[in-house]
Amino acid sequence: MSDLFSSDSDTSNADDDGAGFGADDDDARKRPRSPLAVRMRPRTLDEVVGQQHLLGPGSPLRTLAESADDRGPAGPSSVMLWGPPGTGKTTLAHVVARGSGRKFVELSAITAGVKDVRRVMEEALTNRDLHRITTVLFLDEIHRFNKAQQDALLPGVENRWVVLVAATTENPSFSVVSPLLSRSLLLTLKPLTEEDIAALLQRAVEDERGLAGRVRLSDEALEHLVRLAAGDARRGLTALEAAAGVAYSERTEGEAIPEVTLSDAEKALDVAALRYDRAGDQHYDVTSAFIKSLRGSDVDAALHYLAKMLEAGEDPRFISRRLMISAAEDVGMADPTALQTAVAAAQAVQMIGMPEGRIILAEAVVHIATAPKSNAAYNGINAAIADVRAGRGQGIPAHLRDAHYPGAKQLGHGKGYIYSHDEPHGVARQQYPPDDLVGRNYYEPTANGIERDIAARLERLRGIVRGK
Repeated sequence: MSDLFSSDSDTSNADDDGAGFGADDDDARKRPRSPLAVRMRPRTLDEVVGQQHLLGPGSPLRTLAESADDRGPAGPSSVMLWGPPGTGKTTLAHVVARGSGRKFVELSAITAGVKDVRRVMEEALTNRDLHRITTVLFLDEIHRFNKAQQDALLPGVENRWVVLVAATTENPSFSVVSPLLSRSLLLTLKPLTEEDIAALLQRAVEDERGLAGRVRLSDEALEHLVRLAAGDARRGLTALEAAAGVAYSERTEGEAIPEVTLSDAEKALDVAALRYDRAGDQHYDVTSAFIKSLRGSDVDAALHYLAKMLEAGEDPRFISRRLMISAAEDVGMADPTALQTAVAAAQAVQMIGMPEGRIILAEAVVHIATAPKSNAAYNGINAAIADVRAGRGQGIPAHLRDAHYPGAKQLGHGKGYIYSHDEPHGVARQQYPPDDLVGRNYYEPTANGIERDIAARLERLRGIVRGK
């Protein structure tokens, strides 16, 4: 269906006659097609939706894109674009490359090797010295490059044979070698807001490069498409194109401009519209029901609310954060492995993505919901914080203070301290809390799960430490 709305990939004028709507336009059918997301790619920074924190007047990225003389003091620097998928990393690279006297070269870290990098560097050096052309090298998913491959980029970056625009969805501090990172400007892209996605979809409906006003978009369909986009511009435009194809193919006789309805969007995407406003009551209500089902050990209800959030386009990272909190707050030391599962699930979902990430999230939900429950650690830290805020616990016993700096021993620091490992069972009888908190208990383990054994051990430990 997307071919109904596709136009030549390198043209955006009115001669395309609505991007190939006409069923009898054989010439249009034979022309090369490009997806709506490609056709709507911004040509200037002013057309970019979102990322305004990076695009202000005089910002490094704007200077990089608008610099006419790449040899001047305002010339380009290599940049690392770090952000979630669909936030505009490739788009910004294309905008930078549109400057005069620039050539755009794109490599993917998935398929490119050291030989490909060196070939680009050699050609870039030739173009710079002989033809006064600056090469903009866009390297997608740079975190997939190994150290040798990243090192191959260094000569070209350091000597400005190329303007490197590298994109990654992972933290460059951990995935990019230090020499390359230190020579690049790190820019963090933020997820697009629902308002950003809505504005982009409305523009795509009206723009000559997009659907050229040949369909109308109902408010319900727009809301549904924005929700399913989940902050990903590319996903939103792809969904719009599919929904518009359904509306155009099912238009009634004499209907010049069909309306894309909620039903059209559902048919195109095979996803039922859920009443779930991620910024409103449903978001908080479903999240609350999800957490309370986990706490209440109803695994089936918890899986239902997980499915509801996922199908409504909820950010998996938000769900992962809630699972980690639930594992620590509601399961706690009754099953310490629940937190390990939740943390591992959050990391795995980030690496794998959706839709497979749903399996990992479900495993974490099952573990947390079926685990024994205890909020003793949660209550313990709250009680300790309350005492600190109330001004209790003044001072530190002298024998526990640092005795390593000059003059500390003259102050009595460390005097009388008993090294625990020298005592039977590795536990020494001595005072640890401040004077006014001696005997104060914060952690009171339950009889659930592993805490049953911890309770017995804790009683013995307190008896030794406190001399009871």
